[in-house]
Amino acid sequence: MDGESLWCLHHRVVPEEIGFNFPSFQLSLALFYIRNMPKPILVIKFGSSSITHANGDVNESTLEKIAAQVAVLQPNYHIVLVSSGAVAAGKSVIKNFKGSLSERKAAAAVGNPLLIARYTHYFQKYGISIAQSLCERHHFSQREQFLQLKETYQELWKSDVIPIANENDVVSNVELKFSDNDELATLIATGFGAEKLLISTSVGGLLDAQGQIIRYVKQINSEILSAVSTDTSSTGIGGMISKLTFTRLASRLGIKVVIFGLDHGQGIIDAMDEKIGTVFEAQPASLSARQKWLATGSLIAGKVVLDKGAVKAVGQRKSLLSVGIIEYLGDFDKGEVIELLDPARNPVAIARTRCSRNELLEANSSMEVANADDIVVF
Repeated sequence: MDGESLWCLHHRVVPEEIGFNFPSFQLSLALFYIRNMPKPILVIKFGSSSITHANGDVNESTLEKIAAQVAVLQPNYHIVLVSSGAVAAGKSVIKNFKGSLSERKAAAAVGNPLLIARYTHYFQKYGISIAQSLCERHHFSQREQFLQLKETYQELWKSDVIPIANENDVVSNVELKFSDNDELATLIATGFGAEKLLISTSVGGLLDAQGQIIRYVKQINSEILSAVSTDTSSTGIGGMISKLTFTRLASRLGIKVVIFGLDHGQGIIDAMDEKIGTVFEAQPASLSARQKWLATGSLIAGKVVLDKGAVKAVGQRKSLLSVGIIEYLGDFDKGEVIELLDPARNPVAIARTRCSRNELLEANSSMEVANADDIVVF
């Protein structure tokens, strides 16, 4: 196939629409691939400060802008929007709102339908239906529920419906909450195998010491993390540290991340084209879908400290044996996920166990704690 055909395939453009004149066989082949090739997945996260005013009112002009720009991208992508703002949108109804956990839950109960109604209004202008997806932490930590969630999204995409995800604040257990919606967006992106994750922020990207946006980051290290402000928005619970923490996780698992500002340039469109914001390069990753889920969605039940030999073996993709464990931190049962630490107690991997802590402590000989297929090395 010639260059013009390949260009059409890459951009999902029907050749005749842009004036290319191909032989009928070549044209038929191009049309077949364009209409049947799987769409890449795109996850876009919006924080409370991006879509609501300081008083909690929904920013109508911002939602209108989001709908218009997402409508441009939808023909080429399976899109998930992760939107905060429910608490901000509903807090004005809660008398004497002080921000306690129960008050935030009540505000979310009021704000969720208000926010979704406004999204529905603006997306209807482009003939796009949306679906509300209220997620809880166990939807990701339990693989069967995660796969059901994934199947539901795939069914929505078949009908060109865009799911809008948010944490189910009304019923989420405080001990099993997402740290914020940056984590939720990352879990969806990594679990679903997204091509790109866009995270909107009011400052437009990662800023250097002079307050200028850093355009490209090859790899997030401790130096970058230590230089970041810990400020959060007045309506959200996250901040740039949170965004970078989950950006590092996503990029390590092979997803390109762009932190951008909706008010910069063409917002979402320019962020997709990497014209604005901070672009974090995806790192090489050869993990299976199950391993990616294990690295992100699972809840850590306990930790074990390994000796140097076990650390080396795990790094070489070998199974973990109990003889290599020098200390147990916390309790865990068979099948639960544990974090593997080096002698200095730095995390090196996570693993799904094949035995409980009690079984390991009672064993007289070395046991296989985790098979190599159930270990994800950081």
